[in-house]
Amino acid sequence: MAFAPGTTALRCPYCGLEQQIAPPARRVREHSFDAFLAKPRVHTLARHQFTCPGCGARTESDALSMACQFCATALVADTANDSQITPEAVLPFALDRGGARTALRGWVRTRWFAPDRLKKVSEAETMKSTYLPHWTFDAATVSDYTGQRGKHYWVTQSYTSNGKRRTRRVRKTRWYPAAGRVARGFDDVLVPATTRLPRERLDALQPWPLERAVAFQPGYVTGHHSLRYDTEPQAGMELAKGVMHQVILGDCRRDIGGDVQRVHAVNTSYADVTFKLMLLPVWIGSYVLGGKTYQVMINGVSGEVHGDRPYSAVKIALAVLAALIVLVPMIWLIWGRNA
Repeated sequence: MAFAPGTTALRCPYCGLEQQIAPPARRVREHSFDAFLAKPRVHTLARHQFTCPGCGARTESDALSMACQFCATALVADTANDSQITPEAVLPFALDRGGARTALRGWVRTRWFAPDRLKKVSEAETMKSTYLPHWTFDAATVSDYTGQRGKHYWVTQSYTSNGKRRTRRVRKTRWYPAAGRVARGFDDVLVPATTRLPRERLDALQPWPLERAVAFQPGYVTGHHSLRYDTEPQAGMELAKGVMHQVILGDCRRDIGGDVQRVHAVNTSYADVTFKLMLLPVWIGSYVLGGKTYQVMINGVSGEVHGDRPYSAVKIALAVLAALIVLVPMIWLIWGRNA
């Protein structure tokens, strides 16, 4: 049996028998980052030991859930005594395989300048449902900044054109020193906890409805692959600080006011920092076209698709030629009027 996306049940893919997943006995918890830092670190992490209940095969893997390579039985690691941080929350798959294929076909249809062969791979595509680890961070921040406030003003300038004396209004900016303090609370700042996939592609799958996450239970990952994290919380916090910094910069500019702003320096302190490990659902697929492999990823809740795609040199050349046919006469007409 495997978790059926869009439900709260395990379902047999052969006979359709369903078994409801018991409601979580607890709520999703946040963990103190300072308390985590105070604990001794484990530098070498053991691989999970799996014993298949179907065929009895024993395997090792760094995944949290997988399928037995011998009989395809769904396996979930026992994390009770794991030296790593165990998942606190999971956002269950809402999109099943059919929904993922529909999202992929819609994405294919909107790829400009793609070869016609691309439209044929959506049906033949093989995709794997995978839970990817992410860190979320909460923090209360206070930031002291220095910068400049710019106020626009206008002056009249004289110039000569075609032998005639003319005037024009020119905008200039007068700058004043600025400094101040801003405060902001952050909730669930999300950063990837795996380096196996490009961060920019994982970020592109946002936003995620994190409010729909539930306390981790093995049932939600049964029958789906789940990656173990390989980015430690300390490194994740540094990534989260980068996300927070961009928001804080906006707060500083609004606090400075004026017409334009310059922010020279920001010094931020962080308090009440909490974090948790969360698993997010992604359909990962790859296809081969023209001898080259392309990867796509699909948000397992919203159906947002991002990935690699080929380009048709012929279509691009035809588009450039069409643009030239339209633009060249216009350029000549404008040039002729000003000559």
